[in-house]
Amino acid sequence: MSPEAEERDLAEAYLGGLLASLGLSVEYVRAEKDTLYRLDEEGRERAVLDLVGGYGSTILGHNAPELVGYAKGLLDRGVPVHAQFSRHPYANDLALRIDAIVKRELGPAEEYAAIFANSGAEAVEIAMKHAELDRIMRLAELEAEIDAAAERALAAAAGGASLLADDTLRRLAAEAGLPAGAGTDEVADGIRRINAARTAAAPVFLAPEGSFHGKLVGSVQLTHNAGFRTPFGALAAQCRFVPVHEPDAVAKAVEAERRTLFALASDADGVRVVEHELPVIAAFVLEPVQGEAGIRPFDRETVRRIQDACAAADCPVIVDEVQSGMGRTGTFFAAAPLGLRGDYITLAKSLGGGLVKAALTLVRTSRYRKEFELVHSSTFAKDAFSTLIAGRTVDLLEADGGAVYRKAAERGAHLTAMLRGLQEEFPDVVREVRGRGLMIGLVFHDQSASASAPIAEQSRAGLLGYALSGYLLRVHDLRILPTASATDTLRLEPSVHLTDAETDRLEAGLRALLTLLRNQDGDALLPPAA
Repeated sequence: MSPEAEERDLAEAYLGGLLASLGLSVEYVRAEKDTLYRLDEEGRERAVLDLVGGYGSTILGHNAPELVGYAKGLLDRGVPVHAQFSRHPYANDLALRIDAIVKRELGPAEEYAAIFANSGAEAVEIAMKHAELDRIMRLAELEAEIDAAAERALAAAAGGASLLADDTLRRLAAEAGLPAGAGTDEVADGIRRINAARTAAAPVFLAPEGSFHGKLVGSVQLTHNAGFRTPFGALAAQCRFVPVHEPDAVAKAVEAERRTLFALASDADGVRVVEHELPVIAAFVLEPVQGEAGIRPFDRETVRRIQDACAAADCPVIVDEVQSGMGRTGTFFAAAPLGLRGDYITLAKSLGGGLVKAALTLVRTSRYRKEFELVHSSTFAKDAFSTLIAGRTVDLLEADGGAVYRKAAERGAHLTAMLRGLQEEFPDVVREVRGRGLMIGLVFHDQSASASAPIAEQSRAGLLGYALSGYLLRVHDLRILPTASATDTLRLEPSVHLTDAETDRLEAGLRALLTLLRNQDGDALLPPAA
């Protein structure tokens, strides 16, 4: 590389500068299991214990030998990557295997159709798009039903049937501005005008406060963090964020969005005005364990309230398992212990085995619209290379009766016990340890009033978690990062290969960090000035 090129940085240079200021600007050259390697000043490899794990992408570790060997075999065979608009039997094989896991963990109610994608955010957007297509098609069916009923009612009125006065007719007349004693034809015209305005309204999505579902045009609107969402608010469907842990919050949120369409109906007594529920809410979207909000697991009671309210309103539920799924919490689906069976389920991250980009959107067959296959596509989705590796990843997770799931639960329990020991030792610094399996958050008390100017300043800027991460990397060769929307929380998402010795090494580094915070030693937190 020329000296001139070395001085220029066009690949997210601002972010690179921020990483450098926090001591996180490190190039890694090799990876295995839970270790990333970087080069020191003399060009020698230096091992870094990686607790980030690709934000949940490496449940089997970096460069899992079984997957690397399998990938090499695929490349040696010349497996095609670009064979779009052709038959993909390996994709169907993967869909069948995952559907069998759905039946085992969530119940055998019905099958799930599979739509392939490249990333978690894309999988979420597929669910959003499909839910909206389903809503629009249900709406079209309802409008056709209303039109057919209107024809029958108008014919009955022409034959002498009376228009029956009741509260529904009076509400329609007031809203449509109909004159007193309006006839059936005028009422029908008023219905058409009001319904046209109501059906033109944009759909809404519902999600819990703290949600994170990606940063694409659609998925970012499901992300509660206003800094990520509000600059792009005019570009996509809007989301209402619900304080779901309040007992009546979900039911109230659903009720607040309810709308109806007016219609005419006729029977032996005459013609009357009736109302039909208008599908307004496209879907309720949630993560079984909220990742970027600070590793917050859901409980069964909250999930029950959400499912009951959504079922009453015929509102589909999208379960985002992008970060929590693939065995990380001790079961393939983190939703399984909660009794949460979504109408849509999204998978990504560890689906690719830490090697490839692979994602999947599952759609309950009773909701599935075959027409979606003609209006949505993705160039790289469902290619043989990534899909076959995803299938091999599922095989490894399922091997030996789900040994990986048991190991994730056991390793997670061991890691959590160590962290809670530190919480007991440093209760003035550690506020909480929470999570499930190998998806754990270490939550710190607010440090914005610290007597140390560097600690207080980083805390008030929302960067303290990154500063703590920089210290752990620089001084202890530990790679940990905070969650995006709760930077007072350090996330730990290692693979199932995390050893007791590595956990002991992590404990020593964290103890040094907690001692630094307890002693308000902010000068040791940030890297030395250049």
